[in-house]
Amino acid sequence: MSLRNILTPGRAICGVPCTSKKRTLEYIANFIGREQPGLDPMDLFTQLVTREKLGSTGLGNGFALPHCRMVGCVRPEALFLRLADPIDFDAVDRLPIDLVFALVVPEMETEKHLDFLRLIAEQFSNQELCQELRLTKDSETLYKLLTDKVTA
Repeated sequence: MSLRNILTPGRAICGVPCTSKKRTLEYIANFIGREQPGLDPMDLFTQLVTREKLGSTGLGNGFALPHCRMVGCVRPEALFLRLADPIDFDAVDRLPIDLVFALVVPEMETEKHLDFLRLIAEQFSNQELCQELRLTKDSETLYKLLTDKVTA
């Protein structure tokens, strides 16, 4: 399994100027909503916020994995953001986050959703990978690094 299955070029973005958890989730919802016409950005934002209320997706090490399953989603959608500045995301280690991997999957694809979550969470627990992502200067290189290194 590779991120190339769900993360396409143009969906790994450096220097995103989000200033809060809410703004980050709005950015994700608007971006993915534009990419998949069947998804309403406001509904997607609501789903992401609802998921966050169950427990923060800030996994620690400066990394967050906001995700949800959605009615109307026809294929898995992913977006990777390296924020311009770290933000509070209610992470389990209480440290700010600057790396965000968002995942939205069709409502009925529970198993695929869990498989991707496991893959992503495992890979992003690697300190070296996170440091390389933080040092990357442009979005194209960020995408290549993600798709070359994050596999199962």
